[in-house]
Amino acid sequence: MEAVLQIENLHVAVEGTPILKGVDLKIKQGETHALMGPNGSGKSTLAYALAGHPKYEITEGRVTIDGTDLLELDANERARLGLFLAFQYPVTIPGVKVADFLRHAVSNTRNPDRKEGEGLMPMREFRQELRGHMQELGMETEFARRYLNEGFSGGEKKRMEILQLAMLQPRFALLDETDSGLDSDAVRVVSEGLKRLSGPEMGVLIITHHERLLEYNIPQFTHVMLAGRIVETGDAALAHELHSQGYSAVRERHPDAAAEEAQQEVAAGT
Repeated sequence: MEAVLQIENLHVAVEGTPILKGVDLKIKQGETHALMGPNGSGKSTLAYALAGHPKYEITEGRVTIDGTDLLELDANERARLGLFLAFQYPVTIPGVKVADFLRHAVSNTRNPDRKEGEGLMPMREFRQELRGHMQELGMETEFARRYLNEGFSGGEKKRMEILQLAMLQPRFALLDETDSGLDSDAVRVVSEGLKRLSGPEMGVLIITHHERLLEYNIPQFTHVMLAGRIVETGDAALAHELHSQGYSAVRERHPDAAAEEAQQEVAAGT
């Protein structure tokens, strides 16, 4: 039976300021969703709140995976349940090699009941799987011996995120502007990697301003966020409209949300 990520009436605040104001979204395994919206609309806030970042305070609402209350779990427990977040700006961790990081992460997510100090995934099995995925992504074997994201180019950081995705095999993947700052070749590699990994076992939410990732990973559902709410849902044609025409038409169709967006910009001094 396919798993379901269910978000109901989600409200999130950052340092006391409301950002999300009632988000409803349902994602099933095997589905590809796109979440689009102007800067400040709350797209990244949704991703970080779902992942369990402590800066983002859930003030109201409910999030479940197959009935399990996600909001009662800490970040690592959410990952073990099958939730993955690819960051817009991946963190650098000096002194931790890519291979060591991935072996521990894979061991924990594939064996959610594993206790600290218990055995890791067998080295031979891990290396074979890691090399296979690296070859598919056009990554040199030396990459696995480098420290996590230290000295990585923007494209290398995003390839690293897709490599994690391949190894961790989550049930739900949240990609927060993974195409941000990449040149055309890097976008193609990341897009093709994501397309190769997508399938019936993984639901995907692609958060983006652009259409480049969506050219390779066509969404069944496109959601538009304004002023902390999803105001409209369509298919891939809606993503194309937003890419070519911007958000003017959406604002005209949803004047209340547009007015609230304008008020937020005035309050923020932008």
